[in-house]
Amino acid sequence: MERLSISEIIEKINNEETFHAVSEDYSLTLKIEDYTYYACAAIHNGHQFRKSLWKNCMHTEYERWYEEDPETKTMIQSHPIVLAGYDSRFEYDLNRDSENAVFETAWGKQLWKHPLEESEKEISLNKHANFYKVVDALLSKLEEKFKVAIVYDMHSYNWQRWDREVPTWNLGTSNVDNERFGDIIESWRQSLASIELPHNIKQTSTINDVFQGNGYFLKHITNTFKNTLVLATEIAKVYCEEYQQIIYPEVVCSVETQLRELLPKHAEAFYNRFKS
Repeated sequence: MERLSISEIIEKINNEETFHAVSEDYSLTLKIEDYTYYACAAIHNGHQFRKSLWKNCMHTEYERWYEEDPETKTMIQSHPIVLAGYDSRFEYDLNRDSENAVFETAWGKQLWKHPLEESEKEISLNKHANFYKVVDALLSKLEEKFKVAIVYDMHSYNWQRWDREVPTWNLGTSNVDNERFGDIIESWRQSLASIELPHNIKQTSTINDVFQGNGYFLKHITNTFKNTLVLATEIAKVYCEEYQQIIYPEVVCSVETQLRELLPKHAEAFYNRFKS
């Protein structure tokens, strides 16, 4: 892995170079082993929270971790193109537009003891803007090369907070073209339903059950790139004990191993169907 500026990352994408890099400010990582028609993203994987914000933050380190999506990058790490956020969504949320990316309250609780200084907001929003510069460069290149592309947008959610039975996997599709992509969405749901997890973890997969796919990452790509499908894919946090901050590595490994096989097959079926 190398450390690169945003402009250097974009230049490498434009030149179709393969590389594995962390951005100069350590806000994101991008691995491109091969230029292909699918990419994976884990935009809420990050847990970093810059020191200048520590004393002013009312949420504990655990409360931040609880609302993040730990290990989602690990689940997709074996694929040829992987983009991930390194910073906590409590600093700025990549799944919200720039006007709403820096929270004042988070999950019903005031976030800051004192209102953030504009200089602090600017640091966060600059990172947000740079992330989307990389997204746009990457998807522009993939559509240029392959005419169509598919992005697997990996997230997780806290299932124990729900007062009803919720699925292991949820696809949010309310903001994509279901008429055009309905069959490929359903085939991805079926692929997720086939994943077998340790400890007899119940395996269910639904569409627009707990979340509907209203995130900015999906909306931005969908509105900007007319031939790219984003599949907002949520796994319940059955791979950890969400109230004790314990990760179950054997469950994470099981997900990663099975996605290593299922995801490229699904992407290939998408490409073969829509490339013309």
